[in-house]
Amino acid sequence: MGVHVKPILLLWPLLAVMPAQAQTRLNMTEGVTDISQQVYGLHMTILAICAVIGLVVFGIMFWAMIHHRKSKGAQAAQFHESTRVEILWTIIPFVILIAMAVPATKTLVAMEDASESDLTVQITGSQWKWHYKYFNEGVEFYSLLATMPEQIQGQINKGENYLLEVDQPLVLPTDRKVRFLITSDDVIHSWWMPAFAVKKDAVPGFINEAWTRINEPGLYRGQCAELCGKDHGFMPIVVDARAPEEFDGWLAQLKTEQAEAKAAEQDLLGMEMSMEELMTLGEQVYQKACAACHQPGGTGLPGVFPALKGSELVLNDRAAHIDIVLYGKAGTAMQSFDKQLTLKELAAVITYERNAWGNNTGDLVQPKDIDQARQGQ
Repeated sequence: MGVHVKPILLLWPLLAVMPAQAQTRLNMTEGVTDISQQVYGLHMTILAICAVIGLVVFGIMFWAMIHHRKSKGAQAAQFHESTRVEILWTIIPFVILIAMAVPATKTLVAMEDASESDLTVQITGSQWKWHYKYFNEGVEFYSLLATMPEQIQGQINKGENYLLEVDQPLVLPTDRKVRFLITSDDVIHSWWMPAFAVKKDAVPGFINEAWTRINEPGLYRGQCAELCGKDHGFMPIVVDARAPEEFDGWLAQLKTEQAEAKAAEQDLLGMEMSMEELMTLGEQVYQKACAACHQPGGTGLPGVFPALKGSELVLNDRAAHIDIVLYGKAGTAMQSFDKQLTLKELAAVITYERNAWGNNTGDLVQPKDIDQARQGQ
């Protein structure tokens, strides 16, 4: 026990005087929300209490060992239990625990109070990405790892934010209470943002609540904190906190862009894309969205992810192929790409899978075919 306590006692004076930025290397982050600062303060208070208790207990123990050792002729005292001592060593720990429990309970209650929020965001985890939906705003998008594959494979030097960068961060306003509804599409994930003191499990079939009120604009990084599969380490979280007026402008612009994108999709229904166009786009989409599981050559991972090369479903059942890409397969890691990809991308990647790696079915899947499958036709 002394082996573990001694380093803490040695570090305590250092931690007390180090600036907050430097402390994050050895200690919890102070964060940028009132709750995170309360958690940090609570942590430091209890650490100090534990350090003092350790110092007192081990100080008395070592003092007794040195001054009452046999070589000094000390004789073991003979005494029986003392009611007064029994009461003291029961009351003192009780008082210490109450002193620690009261502020801890207040902080925990505050962390769970997601009422009277100004904005609600649904966070859905899936292997291996996050889906964000702004309630009552008609805006939603996926956030995926943006680190280049060449960095992961060690072909080029790693960037400053290696494995902690995404293609589209979650944008939130400062000085507003934001409520999170957290769930999952497949396995258990955990949405962890240290700077906000928010860490909630995303459990399939359940919705967990959390909230935050960010005090300072900036980029904040976190990651999935629950072992959720082979690419667990490639599931970062990035929050872009902006001033309220800047956030409102961003949200209005994104609403317009997504509405225009939906309108543009309707224009695709009359489009006939060539095999060359579909295969070129399909390869790009496949490498981005599918190759991590099914492998770049379509060979899959035996016993884990099925091969697409020579697959009976891919070669012979066009409707089932479209359906599984659109809606995934329950009980497996195959997720739905209906909302992740556009009509054009869906048509292209299915065409690619049906004609790459020697499959050569000659089938062309057009955007209108995807729309008809969505309509159940």
